[in-house]
Amino acid sequence: MAFYARHRRAVLASAAAAVLCAGGGYLFATRPHAAPPDPVPYPSQVIDIRYLGKEGAPAHTPGGSFTFAMRVTAGPGPTVTVMGISQPYAGLSLTSVPKPPFRTRTGFGHKIVVTMNVTECANTPKNAGLPFLDVTLRNTRAIEDHSYILGERYAHDFAEALQVACSNDLRSLAKR
Repeated sequence: MAFYARHRRAVLASAAAAVLCAGGGYLFATRPHAAPPDPVPYPSQVIDIRYLGKEGAPAHTPGGSFTFAMRVTAGPGPTVTVMGISQPYAGLSLTSVPKPPFRTRTGFGHKIVVTMNVTECANTPKNAGLPFLDVTLRNTRAIEDHSYILGERYAHDFAEALQVACSNDLRSLAKR
């Protein structure tokens, strides 16, 4: 009889342990999971570039140069670095102050002064309806090349500056 009682206690203890393990496993498997953190946005999703207007050309710029100002503002998220600023036209060169690469701070607007110099009028657009700037951006998620169309006012000022620069270029050629 003692054998059966001992055996019965061992079977009951094993059964209780199995039930506890099964219940614990069920509770572990069905526990609420924390939502995964939102992924870091791509840099172009948090950067805003606004055209501010024409600027006076910096000292020591060649004839045929024109200067514009813009404001780069970063939204929430990790720091975004502006790796480069360029434009697509072969007849223009571009420099900027500050010179890339530079970092942006969330919510703080950085004024960028871009100077373009006409190097060859034949390779500039005759009618720059939607001129854009190519900007290379980097954050902890990605490096992106993004084209920004800065609006109608920029398009007008850009086309006007090109026309003036190239008409001056033609006059200087005629004097030679």
